[in-house]
Amino acid sequence: MDQKETEFVDRMGLVMERLAGGRTMGRLYAWLLICDPPDQSLTDLAAELGVSKTMVSTVARQLEAGGMVERVPASGREHRYRVVRGGWAQVLRGRLAILPPITEALSLGLSLVGDDRAEQRVLLKETRDFFDFLVRDADESLQRWEEYRKRLKDDDQDSG
Repeated sequence: MDQKETEFVDRMGLVMERLAGGRTMGRLYAWLLICDPPDQSLTDLAAELGVSKTMVSTVARQLEAGGMVERVPASGREHRYRVVRGGWAQVLRGRLAILPPITEALSLGLSLVGDDRAEQRVLLKETRDFFDFLVRDADESLQRWEEYRKRLKDDDQDSG
């Protein structure tokens, strides 16, 4: 890795760490975004990132389970990985799955608080409405993203 690549990989490590994914996860994902060839073996990834092969294997499996990378066929026994298109949208969908149960729990809380506790009702309703809004808005945003992504792909094919 050259200095600019190292800076990018390390920055993405910090980003992923803030998203609770772990620094190595971000670094591995970042390297797979820019490396050549775009698929790398566990040995290559461990050497490039300066971490153990066991750590790379663990993180690669986590990224694979999250839909961010995929294992690709290799002639040898060693696994090779590459980034999957649309992975971030899939991760977001998974994270957003927690929102409906939050809305349901808040609705239950609202049903427990009588009209004599107006302040609590206002807080519960506002919080429930916030999460309900996020559910609807996120679904619409992801649909718009897929439409936008398709248009970009179509534009790329038309200009290519």
